[in-house]
Amino acid sequence: MKNTLKYALFLGVAGLLIWYAFKDIPLNELFEQFKKADYTWVWASVALTFVAHASRAYRWCMLMEPLGYKPSFLNANLAVWTGYFANYIIPRMGEVTRCGTLQKTDDVPFEKSFGTVVAERVFDVITLLVLIGLNFLLEFDRLSQFFTDFFVSKLQGNAQSGPNYLLYGIVGVGLLGGIAVLYLIFNKNTREKLLQNALVKKVWDFGVGLLDGLLSIRKLRRPWLFVFHTLLIWAMYYLMSYVLFFATPETSQLSALAGLTLLVVGAIGMTAPTQGGIGAYHLLVGSVMVLYGLTQQSGILLATFIHGIQLVLTLFVGAAAFVAVLFIQRRTR
Repeated sequence: MKNTLKYALFLGVAGLLIWYAFKDIPLNELFEQFKKADYTWVWASVALTFVAHASRAYRWCMLMEPLGYKPSFLNANLAVWTGYFANYIIPRMGEVTRCGTLQKTDDVPFEKSFGTVVAERVFDVITLLVLIGLNFLLEFDRLSQFFTDFFVSKLQGNAQSGPNYLLYGIVGVGLLGGIAVLYLIFNKNTREKLLQNALVKKVWDFGVGLLDGLLSIRKLRRPWLFVFHTLLIWAMYYLMSYVLFFATPETSQLSALAGLTLLVVGAIGMTAPTQGGIGAYHLLVGSVMVLYGLTQQSGILLATFIHGIQLVLTLFVGAAAFVAVLFIQRRTR
């Protein structure tokens, strides 16, 4: 009964999120976009999404192997899908959810798997930065003007309103926290005294486990395979959006470079602290597609079409993965 209520709650939240995603889009035009779409390309995008997530799950398993953990590839896949599902419920909860899921199914300590997720993200950020550089190199004239108009003008506007004391405060607290951590690391006597406190020891052990996971990349037996899967994941991200250009006549003429721009700008939008990048993704992609001949409204419709397909797919498959996890017996090492 308890699990049924949880499942019903997740479906209810998912329904609210779908409403929020489409509330500012003319529904008649959106339905027309979906009705006249060539679903051959939609199913191709779905298949590419499964490949991307399977590759992410395999790469994740590779990072845990040097730590002495060999989770099931199937369970890692389920954890990845539940993580993406969670992101549509509570922003930035995906990483926590998938690590918690793997702890339940394969008995992998949370702090260890979370450290490997941090390592994953480091390489994903590096890949994204390379793609941003490549995108700017190939589309400098278009993108420099776009980012100047969209971001710099806003920063200048904020500067006119006075200094951001909240930001200064956050940076100050971060610096003090970093100094405190370094002091504990290098001052053995103080560290041993503080570690006698159960709460401090728990936080310290979590940090050590996190660092362990982060450094697991250095111990990989096949680092080239890790790099291959990193490239494969991002190639699939590119293709699963690009193929959807051909699903409707209005966007079928968009170039491969437009697909790269959509990938880069969309990835930036997905980092926004909203459920699955909702709102930020639509605004950024809708705005940048104007550079490729679409109107603002057509750009937002395209963004909604692409994001909507991923949203529906993730909610359905993620919810199914979540339910499956409830019935999986924990694997012990």
